[in-house]
Amino acid sequence: MWGTAATMRNPGACPWPSLSVAFLLLLIPEALCVHIIGGNEVTPHSRPYMALIKGVNDTICGGALIEDGWVLTAAHCLLNRRSSVILGAHSRFSEEPEKQIMPVKKTFPYPCYDKDTHEGDLQLVQLQKKAKITKNVAILNLPKRGSDVKPGTGCQVAGWGVTSNNFHEPNGLREVNVTVIDRKTCNDPRHYNYNPVIGLNMLCAGSPKGGKDSCNGDSGGPLICEGTFRGITSFGKAGKCGDPRWPGVYMLLSQKYLTWIISTMKKAA
Repeated sequence: MWGTAATMRNPGACPWPSLSVAFLLLLIPEALCVHIIGGNEVTPHSRPYMALIKGVNDTICGGALIEDGWVLTAAHCLLNRRSSVILGAHSRFSEEPEKQIMPVKKTFPYPCYDKDTHEGDLQLVQLQKKAKITKNVAILNLPKRGSDVKPGTGCQVAGWGVTSNNFHEPNGLREVNVTVIDRKTCNDPRHYNYNPVIGLNMLCAGSPKGGKDSCNGDSGGPLICEGTFRGITSFGKAGKCGDPRWPGVYMLLSQKYLTWIISTMKKAA
């Protein structure tokens, strides 16, 4: 699901230190992509905010429709002008009358995204035209405040990613319940061991017993906690989806990220 590499951050204006970390990308060619582990297929079209994103080299990602002309996903999801965003989808492969296939107008990766530390793994996708809002295509509201999520909080994550480490690819949208894990635990030697550092703008979420996780192809999908949009699916340990030692990691929609999202959409309008 992800490769590993130890590299130093490129110098720049962003206020993060250089770190030697594991390079764990969720988005790789589709044959090796991220999917929901241990979840269930949802009732068709019951998550109308979900976006199925088809990217470069047949990769897929998830995303959330946050305005009628904007989708929020992960920065490591590789897109170009030939990419498409599919709204109103339940089936990944079948034609559905509910689907709205939207060309990509422009992408806006978070300017301080660091592929090595995974900080800032957020990306705004501007659609060529505005989505038609229906019962099957709806906006997922951003949180009003970028507050933290307490350990032990129950959340849900959905996607079209693989359903096992053997890369079984589902057809319908699936969802799994996960629990937020405190950062101290997620960074300890039994888990990520600061490789990479799970920072204050990230959330770990999974199951203490394992078996419940996002995986390859789920990147960019929304993390919903107690009914509120709180994070974006980012990364995990290669080949270890559902392993309690390496729970999924999500970008927290912290205040600095919310400020960037809102200002970017406003400037591009």
